[in-house]
Amino acid sequence: MKGLFKSKPKTPADVVRQTRDLLIYVDRGPDAARETKREEKMMELSKLIRELKVILYGNSETEPVAEACAQLTQEFFRENTLRLIIICLPKLSLETRKDATQVVANLQRQQVQSRLIACDYLERNLDLMDILMGGYDNSDMALHYGAMLRECIRHQSIARYVLESEHMKKFFDYIQLPNFDIAADAAATFKELLTRHKSTVAEFLSKNYDWFFAEYNSKLLESTNYITRRQAVKLLGDMLLDRSNSVVMTRYVTSRDNLRILMNLLRESSKSIQIEAFHVFKLFAANQHKPPDIVSILVANRSKLLRLFADFKMDKEDEQFEADKAQVVREIAALEPKEGP
Repeated sequence: MKGLFKSKPKTPADVVRQTRDLLIYVDRGPDAARETKREEKMMELSKLIRELKVILYGNSETEPVAEACAQLTQEFFRENTLRLIIICLPKLSLETRKDATQVVANLQRQQVQSRLIACDYLERNLDLMDILMGGYDNSDMALHYGAMLRECIRHQSIARYVLESEHMKKFFDYIQLPNFDIAADAAATFKELLTRHKSTVAEFLSKNYDWFFAEYNSKLLESTNYITRRQAVKLLGDMLLDRSNSVVMTRYVTSRDNLRILMNLLRESSKSIQIEAFHVFKLFAANQHKPPDIVSILVANRSKLLRLFADFKMDKEDEQFEADKAQVVREIAALEPKEGP
């Protein structure tokens, strides 16, 4: 009889339960007297997490089965398995961390009875986002926690929590970390936060306009790092040219400081920075309600700007770019100095 029970295949829920039991064991901390047993359990945990990954993603021989994925997801979020995986991640081996990260990422997309139950769980456990965001301070965990974080902010309510948290201000420093991979990961998360959920982003930028753009200008657009400047001016264009951010864009293009920064970026030796800066600069030129100080700066620099645009070409022919450039040139050429109020 014992043999019969032993050969019964594990259900997806069984794999989750066994994973959870071992995570609880790992979370308790080391037991020096039983080091060998601990190593065995860590190996077993690695196998179980790999099994979870295979159920969710399939492998070279099998495709994932919807019913198995649903069972796994339901059991995973029935108790605190996600919390345990996040907390115990630093204690796992590198390969197991990678598997666990993929499991967590996949679960954000799994529906059970047409509901994203991962979102429901996260809304009740928002402090987990604080742990994931804090991961950028730990070079060993940053890329794993960063990947998990980007998947979690697919849910609009979770993205709103992150945007409104104190951690948001730290991204301006994370993006400039000396470790290139971590800085790039933080930049990818930052971009996702500021572009995915249009209405939430528009609300965030309107409410936090002053401090956000002060940081954005000084730490990113005026950074000494070329890659930081290039990414920042591209993202700025993506944000300001998005219709949902029209109120923010209208405010941005009335600032002489913003115009000064964009004109400096137009003079960069890098073609890609120049092109991205142009896409933002054209919004200043197109504004039909330019304040007098904006007009006077454009008039004072008119000859320099027109000379710059005369030689300004894309590597590949681009009709839209040429049309935009011609419009900007017309706008600047026609400007008359305005008297101040």
